[in-house]
Amino acid sequence: MPTGWRMTEAITVARMDGMDPELEPFIPLIPRADLADPVAERERLAQVVASLPGADTKEMEVEDRVVPADPDVPVRIYRPHAAHGAIVWLHGGGFVTGDLDTEHAWASRLAGASGAVLISVGYRLAPEHPFPAALDDAYAVLIWLAEHAEELDVDPGRIAVGGTSAGGGIAAAVALRARDERGPAIRFQLLNQPELDDRMETVSARLFTDTPRMDRDNIAASWRHYLGAGPASPYAAPAHAVDLSDLPPAYIATAEFDPLRDEGIGYAQRLLEAGVSVELHQWPGTFHGSQAIISAEVSQRQAAELAAAVRRALSA
Repeated sequence: MPTGWRMTEAITVARMDGMDPELEPFIPLIPRADLADPVAERERLAQVVASLPGADTKEMEVEDRVVPADPDVPVRIYRPHAAHGAIVWLHGGGFVTGDLDTEHAWASRLAGASGAVLISVGYRLAPEHPFPAALDDAYAVLIWLAEHAEELDVDPGRIAVGGTSAGGGIAAAVALRARDERGPAIRFQLLNQPELDDRMETVSARLFTDTPRMDRDNIAASWRHYLGAGPASPYAAPAHAVDLSDLPPAYIATAEFDPLRDEGIGYAQRLLEAGVSVELHQWPGTFHGSQAIISAEVSQRQAAELAAAVRRALSA
């Protein structure tokens, strides 16, 4: 093997020495994502989720609906009792995996803990539906929510967008598009470990080649599927946006051992430089998606912080 590869591997291993001790035992049990084969990865993800405990939705109403668009977009609406405001929520999965069912447990927890109506979006997946399909679906749901706010008993002045990983990138793009097209007012954007930059030139993207679940190769594959043969515009990869002014306040969370870490931190810094209010939380000892290990105290704190950020933004 080339010397350069060994150096990169050594650096990656050294950087992983600070893994949270509660998370470390789970690493051998976490299936490695393989986004080179999206169909097989979707099946694996569905099997993993099906083996986990079901969601507790006793304290909320859950309804599946279809948002009229071209094509129609399936959504799942979570309405906690005495809810305030609403968030359009985009699941993760590298733009190629995930759906309303695989996101069900996480979406219900976030809705319940935040006290917000959460609209989980079943957006179209790449490579069958490359960019801008997912963005178009998400934006259609935002417009529908704003237009039907009274029917949904939602204050149109208390609407947020958010997502995890690829969903965080789509949420950031929705905020950019709403600004540029003078679309519905967005009060807040929640970007959890967002996937924002196809160039993969940051330190974390170059060094973390063998991190749990998502690594450099998988992220590169996700961008190939999502972009297809087209170039990356700011709506596809928001890190390309030149002007980040006049965007909604943001909460951005990053994980220490995540190839996406530095692009999230960089986006937060650029938002601040553009005059946008930002709360940035870099979680030490964590990796991409590790908040799903709900038995770990650090994961519980991550989930609580995300929910609290939504609650603060929509109840202020």
